[in-house]
Amino acid sequence: MSVKQINVFLENEPGRLAEVTAALSEAKIDIRAVYITDSTTYGMLRMIVDQPDEAKIVLMSKGFTVSISHVIAVSLKDVPGTLDKVLKLLSDNGIQLEYLYAFVGRLSTEAVVVLRVDDRVKTMEIFEQNNIPVIDDKEVYGI
Repeated sequence: MSVKQINVFLENEPGRLAEVTAALSEAKIDIRAVYITDSTTYGMLRMIVDQPDEAKIVLMSKGFTVSISHVIAVSLKDVPGTLDKVLKLLSDNGIQLEYLYAFVGRLSTEAVVVLRVDDRVKTMEIFEQNNIPVIDDKEVYGI
């Protein structure tokens, strides 16, 4: 069984990703997992959302270039070696892995979002001023 993944081509410009999340938020579409790659001029956003067909329609109506692809989702025990076993199976069977991304849930209504920014100090100050909790590395490692 496959999972529908939303793929969005994004120009590498300030605020462009926020336009995507605003459109999805406005449409009450929940992002379950997200992965983005970039180059100097563009990025490719890949997402698992709770309403993929509706997300495609919403984003295309906002002028984004959007496609849906099918991916495989597997449930693995969160212990050392389980991902290695899956990757070895692929390798041993001549299957080329194009990319992967993962997330670990926890018993909470919170999500963990990891950001890379050009000015971490300023960003953390902004988060602090706006009561946005910054999680330290030990907590992230323990998730």
